Amino acid sequence: MINRILIRIKIVQLVFAYYKSGEKEYRIAEKELFHSVEKTYELYFYLLLLAVEITRFARLRIDNALHKYRPTDQELDPNLRFANNLFISQLEQNETFNRYVTAKKLSWTDHPEVIKSLYDVMINSSLYESYMQQEANNYEEDKELWRKFFRQDVLTSELLESTLEEQNIYWCTELDFVVSFILKTIKRFDQSTGISQSLLPMYNHEDDKEFAQKLFSDTIEYGEENRKLIDEFTKNWELDRIAYMDVVIMMVALAELQGFPTIPINVTLNEYIELAKQYSTEKSATFVNGVLDKIVEHLRQEGKLIKVS
Repeated sequence: MINRILIRIKIVQLVFAYYKSGEKEYRIAEKELFHSVEKTYELYFYLLLLAVEITRFARLRIDNALHKYRPTDQELDPNLRFANNLFISQLEQNETFNRYVTAKKLSWTDHPEVIKSLYDVMINSSLYESYMQQEANNYEEDKELWRKFFRQDVLTSELLESTLEEQNIYWCTELDFVVSFILKTIKRFDQSTGISQSLLPMYNHEDDKEFAQKLFSDTIEYGEENRKLIDEFTKNWELDRIAYMDVVIMMVALAELQGFPTIPINVTLNEYIELAKQYSTEKSATFVNGVLDKIVEHLRQEGKLIKVS
């Protein structure tokens, strides 16, 4: 699940905090890196649980209406299609899902306002109205309802965003990534697999944890050396006008360029230019691109940049 794009983002954020804090304890910082990865994985299950809890809220409302002193005809004969959504029914019985949620003690109990808010958004949407007009549950249509809801409404919920931010400062910035993983999960669900349906593993590939560990380690170990290199190729710039985030992005990029011979140069450059666009100033991408291009050429001439084709 956690891919190299997200790993690079996390390392840039952590390296920035590492140098800014002045508390240069490498082992503590490395521990924080992997704790951050685990928390992103936790968010994946937390959002899956959100869908289950919204459905349970709908079932509770139906049950409460049935037990009213004088229920209406509609309350006595409710439309159960949403409450009986086949995808959610499979998910809430999923072995991996329940094992993780139980082990991590995940719960939305302290945030009922989020459940109600998103439930209200759901039942007042044209998506829901169209869905409820169908006569019976259909597995693919039941999956599609939740796929569209996550993509259209979960991502735009300000209440959800603020609630996540209160629990983890990185969660709201990672919401787009994690929702994309949710969409991938929904697409992969197969009714025939039942409770054994596989969910996404913590890392996208087996060697991604090693990639994260080495990239962070190399960035810190060669930090002073690479910082001097950056200073040398930015000496015509006024230092106080160079965003510190740009420097950090280039330090991590240089660690990757020199430490991972199987990753093509253009792949690394493109990844960090994109990071500069997203996390630094308006002109950062052009600046970072220009400086890294010059450093790459310098390293090639010095024979310090070896790539395996």
